Amino acid sequence: MAKYVIIVIIFIIILLAVLKSTKKDAHLEINKLIDYLGGKDNIVSSDYNLSRFVVTLRDTNKVNKEAIQKLGAKGIVEIDNQLKIILGNNSKQLKKYIDDIKK
Repeated sequence: MAKYVIIVIIFIIILLAVLKSTKKDAHLEINKLIDYLGGKDNIVSSDYNLSRFVVTLRDTNKVNKEAIQKLGAKGIVEIDNQLKIILGNNSKQLKKYIDDIKK
């Protein structure tokens, strides 16, 4: 019985370590994405719709679309000064993070 308790405790510790490192990686990736969008000052507004992250920019020439796709974007659509980036489930988290840094 004691073996199982120890195994469960070790499993929980490993799980927490993985979740913590994943959260750090997510913030690093978000910071890279913001840089690839031309920096936080280039971002006018952001929104999300299901798997799409929608961002309005001051200057779309500052955007590094190739680098954004390397981060995992499944597609990018540019209309005027707005980008629609298909990111999957991270879109909501990304909007929240950008809103926080824009304050």
